[in-house]
Amino acid sequence: FVIFLIPCFVIGADITFSCQNADDFMGASSPGDIIIGGLFAVHSEMLHPEEDPIKPVIQNCAGFEIQVFLQTLAMIHAIETVNNSTLLSGVTLGYEIYDTCAEVTKAMASALRFLSRFNSSEDAVEFRCNYSDYIPRVKAVTGASYSEVSMAVSRLLALQLIPQVSPASSAEILSDKIRFPSFFRTIPSDFHQTRAMTRLICECGWNWIGVIATDDDNGRFALESFGVQAMANNVCIAFKEMLPAYLSDSTFHTKVDHAVEKIVKETRVNVIVVFMRQFHVLKLFKKAIERNVNKIWIASDNWSAAVKISTIPNIRQLGTVVGFGFKSGDISSFQEFLRNLHEKPTENNKFLCEYIMLLSVCAHLEYHDFQTCIANQSQDDLLENDGTKPQIWRDDFLNANIEPGFIHSTILAVYAIAHAIKGQCKDRDCKDPSAFTPWELLEELKKVIVIDDDKEVKFDSNGDMSISYDVLLWKEIDGHMKITTMAEYDAEKGGFIFDDEEKKKDFLALKKVQSTCSQHCRPGQVKKVTESPHTCCYECVYCPENHYSNQTDMDYCYRCNNKTYWAPINSTTCYRKTIYFLAWTDWFAIFLLLLSAFGVLLVLLICVIFTKNLDTPVVKASGGLTVCYIILFSHFLIFLSTVFFIDVPTELKCKTRQALFGISFTLCISCILIKSLKILLAFSFDPKLQNFLKCMYKPIPTVVTCTGIQVIICTFWLIFRTPFVNQNFSIPRAIILECNEGSIVAFGIMLGYIAALAFICFIFAFKGRKLPENYNEAKFITFGMLIYFIAWIVFIPVYATTFGKYLPAVEIIVVLISNYGILCCTFLPKCYIIIYKQETNTKSAFLKMVYTYSSKSAGSVAVSQVSLDSKSSSLRATITDSCKTENNSVNGNCHFQVPGQSLIKGKVLPKNVASTMVRKRVSSI
Repeated sequence: FVIFLIPCFVIGADITFSCQNADDFMGASSPGDIIIGGLFAVHSEMLHPEEDPIKPVIQNCAGFEIQVFLQTLAMIHAIETVNNSTLLSGVTLGYEIYDTCAEVTKAMASALRFLSRFNSSEDAVEFRCNYSDYIPRVKAVTGASYSEVSMAVSRLLALQLIPQVSPASSAEILSDKIRFPSFFRTIPSDFHQTRAMTRLICECGWNWIGVIATDDDNGRFALESFGVQAMANNVCIAFKEMLPAYLSDSTFHTKVDHAVEKIVKETRVNVIVVFMRQFHVLKLFKKAIERNVNKIWIASDNWSAAVKISTIPNIRQLGTVVGFGFKSGDISSFQEFLRNLHEKPTENNKFLCEYIMLLSVCAHLEYHDFQTCIANQSQDDLLENDGTKPQIWRDDFLNANIEPGFIHSTILAVYAIAHAIKGQCKDRDCKDPSAFTPWELLEELKKVIVIDDDKEVKFDSNGDMSISYDVLLWKEIDGHMKITTMAEYDAEKGGFIFDDEEKKKDFLALKKVQSTCSQHCRPGQVKKVTESPHTCCYECVYCPENHYSNQTDMDYCYRCNNKTYWAPINSTTCYRKTIYFLAWTDWFAIFLLLLSAFGVLLVLLICVIFTKNLDTPVVKASGGLTVCYIILFSHFLIFLSTVFFIDVPTELKCKTRQALFGISFTLCISCILIKSLKILLAFSFDPKLQNFLKCMYKPIPTVVTCTGIQVIICTFWLIFRTPFVNQNFSIPRAIILECNEGSIVAFGIMLGYIAALAFICFIFAFKGRKLPENYNEAKFITFGMLIYFIAWIVFIPVYATTFGKYLPAVEIIVVLISNYGILCCTFLPKCYIIIYKQETNTKSAFLKMVYTYSSKSAGSVAVSQVSLDSKSSSLRATITDSCKTENNSVNGNCHFQVPGQSLIKGKVLPKNVASTMVRKRVSSI
């Protein structure tokens, strides 16, 4: 609605905006027992004269700021509320509010007046070494609007320790109580704001952003704080643009154009963080709209709730604006105050008078043009107004421009000062201005607690109030841009709080926008920094083998931290390696086990055959049943040892398998060695060799000694370098469970010793290869040893070059080949004779074979030797009985040949002589 007003003053007659005296400098005032000062940037700039030289004159200002004007009204409303309450018990608060015009110099002039002595007619500031009992004009100050101004003013007020409580200055440096001991604020510092911004950027997945700030203390400190937070969270700043702090700067428009051009060129930058004052943002956005810039703009608390910016024509073309504003409280009483503002007297409030004059000048315009008109009118322009235009009141305009966060923090600043004054006035008459000094009020202010929306709030050790932020989203509703609250940021916990799902959807919509220098590296990839100085510009490369990454945009790949895990290239996790060993269920293992089982059955079958044919010449000529049982038992143990090479290796298996094989094989070879010696001894005609063989032929000691040496070798091996279970990681994706032999040297000594015995056995058997056809056991022993040598000679290179789970199978194969070779060559020919050649397995056939061999081997000399096994008593009996029973006599003489005896060519021995010689030879053997 529109209300016509009585003119608040006659322009150019009684009131002037120019500063003629100290009272002209004051913007609004009210008397009281205790005066509180106020510093607000009601105008955005101070006019600078063009004449030369420049004189030290305080100039008029331009750019009326509705939002800051509302803060002055909030301060007045709060003071009036305190005065109308019982808080101070009859003590009234007065105020003096000054316009800083966003200029440090003008704010310093106001601060000087605050420092002047109370009731001094000349407003003189006394110089003292001690201001402890000095009573200045004001007891405390509210303001200023901008951090740069607050820094300068606070240093000056600190001279007398006058408390300064700012509702808007958020620079982090102001928390330094050494440099700014009397500064307080009812808002958080920029540290929390920049951290909240960085958290938002990280939550949305952005890491390539631009920053625009004003080139003043506030902008530089905010940029520095944000830069630290961004770096700590791997957010890169693609560009930084600094705009002049003052609109009067001649380079301002050029730098705005340059900043917009930079934004347009950086196509990958879709998020811009802006630390600027409202009038700077207004100029920047208008230029950006002309260039059709569409980005996400992150607003600082200075302009995040600025209605005059949100109502710019075509503001929706700029993209999305999301910002951080101070948490607001209940301001309904202030809104009621505004509705009745037209009834308030204006004689002591030049700001209100100027606003009313601006209403009359710009009343004919639409809302945004009306707002622009107000902002563009200077005080000099108003002085030229002829006063013919009617003065009207627009109640809706002020309410529409309220920024709740700043209004709430301003009211809270006044209440904090009032509660501190109450603490000082408990035992004092505060109607007397000298009742307490500012520095005493400062100490009280540090302890003050204010109830705000049923919550207790107070200043922390840095003079800041821990108030959370509202996350504001500029949202188009019904064709108009509205500033809505999307979430709350908890400064203490560092997280976002959403009231409902609809607001959360708005937040999720922000994540769809990409603002990265490089595409996000997926899990399984890692960032590879390029030549760019920014860590956010990189290439995505796959994690190498045995490395993985399980998050996006990881700087490095994790290594699979255990050898039992592996990862392929481009992996997001590690996999447990497959454990391989020669399992029972493996087809090859089954095949080998069947061969071993068949070998065991063969051993048992031979044992049965030999047991049933115990008294036959073949069995007796094989060394007797005892030797055969020992050899067969050793073969059985060798076949059994192959079982220990299969399935999961254990300490017991690793220790048992080689020792069992080595000792069993040694026992077998030792027994065969004795048989070779016996055969060679029985059919040797060389007296020297026969004497040597007689000395060597000690069956039991030889077997025990040969086997005992192998037992000692295996014992030392198991004690000092015992085999153990080993995990072989040579295959990338698998673990081979295998037995490590502990000592290759010991393993070699064991096999070498067996080979040495086999070689000796081979030499002896080879010498007896021309024995009687049906009794040629030496020939088969030779073949068996040859099979052994061939198998193990082939085994060595194959074993050395083979790895994996089939390595034990290689040794099983060579064990089976050598064992089968010796077993078959030793026993199968005898079994064949026993089963299929029974006619040759008789005493007479045996003697006939001896006779035939003797006749072929006889020389022209007489009988030289008779070589019979000392244990072969059955052989001696057979020879004697045969001479008696068989038809082997010629003319009454015994005509025969025994093993090791030569028949004198052309002659026959008398029967009694031959029998005597055989008995003597057998007895000597």
